[in-house]
Amino acid sequence: MSKEVSPSELLNEILKTKSFLIVQDLDGVCIPLVKNPLERKIDISYVESAKKLKEEFAVLTNGEHEGYRGVNRVIENAYKMAGLPLKDDIYLPGLAAGGIEYQDRFKQVQYPGVSKKELNFLMKIPELMEEMLYKVLKESIPMCSHQEIVNLSNSAILATRFSPTININRIFNIIPQDIELQREIQLSINVIMENIMEIAKEKGLKDSFYLHIAPNLGKINNKERIKFSTQGDIGTTDIQFMLSGAVKEAGLLVLINKYIQIKFGRAPFGDNFNARIAPNSIKGLITLCQEKITEKEMPLLIGVGDTVTSNKSSDGKEWLRGGSDRGFLTLIQELGKIYNLQNKVVLVDSSSGEVDRPTLSNKDLEGISDLEDPLKFNTFFRKGPESYINWFNKLAEEREVLSSNS
Repeated sequence: MSKEVSPSELLNEILKTKSFLIVQDLDGVCIPLVKNPLERKIDISYVESAKKLKEEFAVLTNGEHEGYRGVNRVIENAYKMAGLPLKDDIYLPGLAAGGIEYQDRFKQVQYPGVSKKELNFLMKIPELMEEMLYKVLKESIPMCSHQEIVNLSNSAILATRFSPTININRIFNIIPQDIELQREIQLSINVIMENIMEIAKEKGLKDSFYLHIAPNLGKINNKERIKFSTQGDIGTTDIQFMLSGAVKEAGLLVLINKYIQIKFGRAPFGDNFNARIAPNSIKGLITLCQEKITEKEMPLLIGVGDTVTSNKSSDGKEWLRGGSDRGFLTLIQELGKIYNLQNKVVLVDSSSGEVDRPTLSNKDLEGISDLEDPLKFNTFFRKGPESYINWFNKLAEEREVLSSNS
């Protein structure tokens, strides 16, 4: 088991490693959390540092690269606001939409395994989501005018290409202290998305999609659990209509496959491997690695995330563990054991943004982890995205110097 190390110790350890791959979430890690996704901001120094790390860095996010809400627009806006020219190679390489949308640093996008029928359905459902949400809000918050409800419904629907989403942060702004009503709305948007799942089945797309609840409390009967709002912890803010197979742990293998292909000239899982044909369990993913990847080929893996949850069940008998980063971080930890590597699991405190979340300043990690949690964190960035970006920039700078001297 890897021990806990400070950020500076982690940096030194990585710099001594010949072969490593940083796999990193975005929102809450290098982009402070905001209630309106269109207001996200990214530090240009971070983008330039990602470029320096070349194939040793990749993103893995449930957001998307392209589209007017995509991270590519956030990057372009940052350069425009700074009065800097948009270069061809400023984009973040890696996987978006949970592992579906792959992009290189030149904004060349691929989405293998996705059918036209699925894309057509995804394109049509945001309007349906908005209609259903309007009806819910009209009953739930009658103190708002018709136009206010129209505006709230419109702003809550993220019409992304691969993962249409309901985001209720701005709705919660209207009812900041009403925990009971917040819970009611969380449950209502889940019902909306379940109804759309039924429509998908009627259209012959029974196995094409699943619902990703963020943050969540793990799964029951293969469905993610809502994390209901409590005082000081807003809980679930988003439900995404995701393509099946679009889970970060499967995306991790896609990124490892591409890394080894660059380093060794062969793709261990095949040139056409993608998240939709990957095994659907961590055990299956580990087995595939053991069958196809040698110890010489497997890099040191550093996983960086912010969304991991752990809460006691209502009866107090079990821990409900979830969070959109838990799966891929757990897989990184387990692959370290299998390949005798000191893989690192890194957690960034995202509680300082606009969204209420459990904080790393609480030493027992309440709401994030527990003493019995099999996922063990190696390094913490307790001061949030800014501290992580400073560390990341230093790593990139020193790695570039070492590479030029070798």
